[in-house]
Amino acid sequence: MAIDTILLAVGPMDTVRAEELADTVLEIAEPLDAKVVIGHAFTEDEYEDIHDDLGMDARVEDVDPDEVAAKRAPVGDLEEIFADAGVDYEVKGALGEVSSKVVDMAIDVDADRMVVGGRRRSPAEKAVLGSVSQEIILQAPCPVTYFRDLDVME
Repeated sequence: MAIDTILLAVGPMDTVRAEELADTVLEIAEPLDAKVVIGHAFTEDEYEDIHDDLGMDARVEDVDPDEVAAKRAPVGDLEEIFADAGVDYEVKGALGEVSSKVVDMAIDVDADRMVVGGRRRSPAEKAVLGSVSQEIILQAPCPVTYFRDLDVME
């Protein structure tokens, strides 16, 4: 199976691990000359909470999800890393329920591989709060590389 397109799904919590996520993607993308899609999905509530911070005044119904995604952390840092590495990339955004929108994005861009990050959680936290990463992994239309923070739980 050829790997032509890699979807790197990120959210604002990935800012702390952006460099490691980029390194993980570059290990695959560079030798295969694969295109990277930096994907960022967000909910209407998230947009409403941050639209002033992003310098946007559009109502949620009028936003271009790609434009919003390009302004969210850690997308800018990732763009810089991929540009410096000479890797072909684009930014895609999606508005709605995050895990399903990321899976839809993978289908839309015909991703051959996905890379997602996550943080370490206890089983109880996962049961109560759910896990976006887990939902993405279970529904993904292609193989997924999961990058987990290795910090010890306290």
